[in-house]
Amino acid sequence: MKRYVFDSSALISYFDGEHNAEKVADLLEEINEKGLDAFLCVINLGEIYYHFLRTGGNHISDEIFKLTKTLPIKIIEANVELTLSAGRIKAFNKMSYADCFAAALAESKRAFLVSSDREFKQIENKVKLYWI
Repeated sequence: MKRYVFDSSALISYFDGEHNAEKVADLLEEINEKGLDAFLCVINLGEIYYHFLRTGGNHISDEIFKLTKTLPIKIIEANVELTLSAGRIKAFNKMSYADCFAAALAESKRAFLVSSDREFKQIENKVKLYWI
């Protein structure tokens, strides 16, 4: 069964209605209909939250947070194991620290990493990528 980990870029695109929002919507629908596993690291949830806080203020960021919780995606806490895995990825790649958490979670769940962030191209030999 396919599993997916969402990077913040995918959900920001979805909520912002960007050109690739429909692709994300279709994937979310498939996940919901087929009962597939989907995950979001709490660190990446923080990225989504601060993006909308900066661009839309408190009301918008709070609404996006509520909407995120209604998606068929399980929010995963950043425990010690995940944090160390993210640290190993960061040590050897030029990626943002938050992106390393998404990659580490995808690696641990043996999941496709859903993203539009080309930073992940450098680790596509280690993590399966689902480009939007």
